[in-house]
Amino acid sequence: MKAFFASVRKEFLHIFRDKRTILIVMIMPVVQIVLFGFAVSTEVNRARVAVCGEISDLQVRRITDRIDKNRYLEITEILSTPEEIEGLFRRNEADAAVCFERNFSSGLTGSGGASVRIIGDGSDPNTARMITSYISGVIQDAGQDASISLSGEKAASMTPSVQLMYNPAMKSSYNFVPGVMGLILMLICSMMTAVSIVKEKETGTLELLLVSPVRPLWVILSKLMPYLLLSAGNFASILLLSHYVMEVPINGSLALLSLVALIFVVTSLAMGILVSVISSSQRTAMLICGMGLTMPTMIFSGIIFPCESMPLVLQWFSDIIPAKWFIIMAKKIMIQGAGFASIIKELTILTGMAVFLLAVSIRSFKTRL
Repeated sequence: MKAFFASVRKEFLHIFRDKRTILIVMIMPVVQIVLFGFAVSTEVNRARVAVCGEISDLQVRRITDRIDKNRYLEITEILSTPEEIEGLFRRNEADAAVCFERNFSSGLTGSGGASVRIIGDGSDPNTARMITSYISGVIQDAGQDASISLSGEKAASMTPSVQLMYNPAMKSSYNFVPGVMGLILMLICSMMTAVSIVKEKETGTLELLLVSPVRPLWVILSKLMPYLLLSAGNFASILLLSHYVMEVPINGSLALLSLVALIFVVTSLAMGILVSVISSSQRTAMLICGMGLTMPTMIFSGIIFPCESMPLVLQWFSDIIPAKWFIIMAKKIMIQGAGFASIIKELTILTGMAVFLLAVSIRSFKTRL
């Protein structure tokens, strides 16, 4: 029994001597439960709503005020024509739009009824359904309150019609496929790269390569090239399956989408090198990639939960997740058919991340083990 307790004590000493293990086992779960506890939410808070109609109309102004006072919604744009809605969606400046017919108050008190149209951004169908249901509820409540007109006559029906732009059939694959594409590319590039380099470090073969006549930079790049080519093959297969099996359209430029994917792959490869630098074993590399990269990517990139619903601090945190910007651009190009001008902000951020991470990861990689 004494030998047993001595063995347990020795194992504890081994664990506490390794600061990286303590960080993974003790600190990371606490950080994750705090982050995910606030981030994991199916609600949509402060959804951005654009209004198209005559704001001078009394009933339009009343309904607009009701929408703006709702805790889940806020009015961000007043439009003069419905044609401006698509531009707002492509620039990611609105989540939904409400269109009132001309002479709305007159139609409300007449026999024909008043026409209200709610348009949601169907590139994210789950979020769009929630937002349009919130708006529809506000409008129907306003219609009940206005059931007696100013002249004392009963008001006509005010049931809004709902339309999801880009995704009228409300297929969830439109949101799921770009997210999975980003997750798969990140997993293959970062996790496999980190594990393969750490494996070489453990066996000592990487040191033999680094002391060879080949420059260390070219050695590192030669280790990354197979995963770059594998990622290209996976990207092509995912696109074919999503388009021909899941019927997800590719309305934009395939060349532009491929460029975005290439920049994202380079970013993920750089993260893999960074993980290999701080990892002493394959197990550590797998834990860091799994708990430190994969889980935050799933939660904070917008694949499952909308980033706009998170607290402001976590929204800032989500901005440093490269997959978030790739998924936004993939949706814009594939679903909305957006061009280069519509993704310039996201592309600039992702390119900056790729350059920064690649420079830091190569510079910090130890050429002497």
